[in-house]
Amino acid sequence: MINYSKDEHNIVTLSIDMPGLSVNIMNAAFRDALASAVARLEEEKEQLSGVILTSGKDSFFAGGDLRELISIQDAKSCLDMVEKNKAVLRRLEKLSKPVVAAINGSAIGGGLELALACHYRIALDNPKAKIGFPEVTLGLLPGAGGVVRSVRLLGLQEVMPYLLEGKQVSPAAAVKAGLVHALASSHEGMLQQATTWILANPHAQQPWDDAAYKLPGGAANSAKLLPMIMVAPAMLREKTRGNYPAPEAILAAMVEGAQVDFDNALKIEGRYFTHLATGQVAKNMIGTLFFQMQEISSGKSRPQHIPKSNVSELGIIGAGMMGAGIAAVSAARGITTILKEHTLEKAEQGKTNIANNLHKKVAQGRLPAETAARQLELILPTAHTSDFSGCDLIIEAVFENRELKATVSSEAESMLAADGIMASNTSTLPISGLAKAINHPERFIGIHFFSPVDKMQLVEIIKGKLTNEVTLARAYDYVLQIGKTPIVVNDSRGFFTSRVFASFVNEGLSMLAEGLPAALIENAALSVGMPVGPLAVQDEVSLSLSRHVAAQTKADLEAEGKSWQAPASAAIINAMLDEHQRAGKAAGAGFYEYPADGGKKYLWPELPKLFEKVGYRLPYADLQDRFLYIQSIETLRCMAEGVLESSRDANIGSIFGIGFPAWTGGAVQFINHVGAERFAVRAARLQAQFGERFALPENYLALTQPRAND
Repeated sequence: MINYSKDEHNIVTLSIDMPGLSVNIMNAAFRDALASAVARLEEEKEQLSGVILTSGKDSFFAGGDLRELISIQDAKSCLDMVEKNKAVLRRLEKLSKPVVAAINGSAIGGGLELALACHYRIALDNPKAKIGFPEVTLGLLPGAGGVVRSVRLLGLQEVMPYLLEGKQVSPAAAVKAGLVHALASSHEGMLQQATTWILANPHAQQPWDDAAYKLPGGAANSAKLLPMIMVAPAMLREKTRGNYPAPEAILAAMVEGAQVDFDNALKIEGRYFTHLATGQVAKNMIGTLFFQMQEISSGKSRPQHIPKSNVSELGIIGAGMMGAGIAAVSAARGITTILKEHTLEKAEQGKTNIANNLHKKVAQGRLPAETAARQLELILPTAHTSDFSGCDLIIEAVFENRELKATVSSEAESMLAADGIMASNTSTLPISGLAKAINHPERFIGIHFFSPVDKMQLVEIIKGKLTNEVTLARAYDYVLQIGKTPIVVNDSRGFFTSRVFASFVNEGLSMLAEGLPAALIENAALSVGMPVGPLAVQDEVSLSLSRHVAAQTKADLEAEGKSWQAPASAAIINAMLDEHQRAGKAAGAGFYEYPADGGKKYLWPELPKLFEKVGYRLPYADLQDRFLYIQSIETLRCMAEGVLESSRDANIGSIFGIGFPAWTGGAVQFINHVGAERFAVRAARLQAQFGERFALPENYLALTQPRAND
C-alpha cells in the first residue's frame, strides 16, 4: 500500500499505491499504513536525509473514503479517528527531516491535506490535474488539518475561495497561489527536484513551527481583516440561508483556529468536522452529489448490453435560443453540427449568436481564439433538409407546437444515417404522440435540454412507448459525449422535471391567490434553498407560454376523454394577461417590474392591491414546507406512475433540472431526511389545510425504499 524505499542519499521514498483501487483514498487501511510508515521513519530518522511522498498511480491522492464517511453515526468514534490521523501527519511534519510531496497528478481534499503536511511541494505540470478542497460541496470540511494548514499558509482572506467555495486549480495556478512551491515537466524531473531540495534543506520545518511565524495577511483581529471577518458570517448566511452548515463551520474553524496555537487549532477543526460528518446534510449531499452522480456518469441508467457509441454528425432543426445552444455545446465537443432554419438568413443568425458568445469568452480570456474558430467551423447553417443526409442524430428544437414538430421531424427522418436516431427537445409534449409522425417510432426519443443550454448541466432523456434500447443507449451516450448529465424518464405529460417544476410555480401562485403577500412568497421559497422565487420563475418562463401549455394540455386530455381541472394559478395568470397585459420578463412587465435602464427588478407595486388579503397570514414554516413537500410528493407520483424508474434520476433531476435544494439530497432523499413517517404526518396536515394536491400515493412507503434500478 505504501512502498518504502531508500536511495544512495539515504532519502526514503514513500510511494502510495493502494491495491484494488484506481485512486488512492484516505480510508482506514491507508491510515494504518501511514501510521506504520511514519513510525518506521521515526525509528530510522538518524540514518535518513529526508523523505519524498509520492503516488504509484496516475493521480496523487483523491481524498477521503466517502463510503466510510457517509456511514459515520457516532460522534466520539469519528472524532477519535480524525484526531489519530492528524496526529500521524503532525509527527510526519515534525520529523526533523525534510519531507517533500512529489505530486504526480490531482491532489484533492485529503490528498492536498497530505501534501500540506510536507515541507515542500512539487507538482507535475499537467493542466488537467486539479488541486483543491472540494469538501464544502459535499457538506464537509477538510478534516485532516487542511483548514488549519491552508489558513496558516495563505492567510484568512486568500484561502477563502479554496475552503468556502471548493475552488480547484491546475498545478500551475496552485504555484501562483502559493499552495505548491514548484513545477516539474516530467516524473523523473520531479523526483530529482525533490532530492535536490532535501539535500539543500536538511533542517527544514513548517513555517508555522518557526517561533517568528506570523499569519500571512494579518491576524483575524487586525485592522485590515477585522471588518471583513465581522461581515463574513452575514454574507455567508445570505448565500446559504442557513441550510448549509459546512460553509459556516469552515469559517468558524478558520477564524477560531487562527487565534490559537497550531495544535489547538487542529482540535477545533476536528470538532467542526465531526459535527458535519455526523449530520444529515452531509450524508444527503454525499449520497446524491457523489455516489448517485457517479452512477449516472458510469451509465447506470443506460442499457448495459448495448455497445457505446459516439455522434460524429448532428442535425438540429431550429436555430433559436435552444437550437443554437445545443449546436454550441455539441461543436465544443468536436461534433460536426448542421443547424437548420426555414431560411438561410435565420440559420446564419443562429450561428452569429453562437459566435458572439464565443468571442465574449475569448475577450475574457476564458477560451483561446483558435479553439473558438475551430468550434465555429463545425457549425454549418442551412435551410435545406437534404443537408442532414448521413446524420447520426437529428434533434428538433422548434416551438412547442405538436403540428410543427410533427412536420419538421417527418421531413428530416429520411436523411438519417442507416442506424441514426431522431429526437425532440420538447419540454412538455408526450414523446409517444410526437413519434406517430415518423416511420420508425422505435428510433425516436426525447432529449430535453434546459435553458440556458451552456450553463444547465442536466439533460432529460424521455423514452416513448416504442423507443427501443439501442435508441436510448445512443441518446445517453450523446449526452455524456457533450459533457452533460443525463437522467432517463418514461413518457408522460410534462415528463418529470417540467411537471415537478410546474408544481413549485403553481404552489407559489396558489399562495398569491389565497391572499398572501408576494414578497413573503418569494422569500419563503428562497429561504429553503430554491434559487429563484416562483413569481420570478413564472416571469422568466412567460405567463403567455404557461397559458399556451395549459391550453394544449386541456385539449389533449379532452381528446383522450379525460377531464382537466384548472389550478388556482390559472386565474392569476389570466388576470395578469387579460386585465393588466403583463406577460413576463420578455414583455418587460410581469409579477416584477423590469426598469428600462437595466436596473434591478422589483415586485410590481400593484400586486398587493390586486391579490393580497389584508390580515391573512400563515406560519412561515407552512409556506416553506409547502414548497418542498409539493415537489417531493409530485416526484413520488412520478415514481408511482412509472415516469421515474430510480431515485437516482429523481434526486439528480430535481437538483440540476429544477433547482431543488442540494442540501436535501434531492426530492426523494428529502423524504428520508425528514423521516418517512414524519413526512407522511406533515403531508396529511398540509392536505387537510390546503388541498388534495398534498395527498401521498397509496404505495408511499414502498416508493421511498431503494429500487432495483438504484
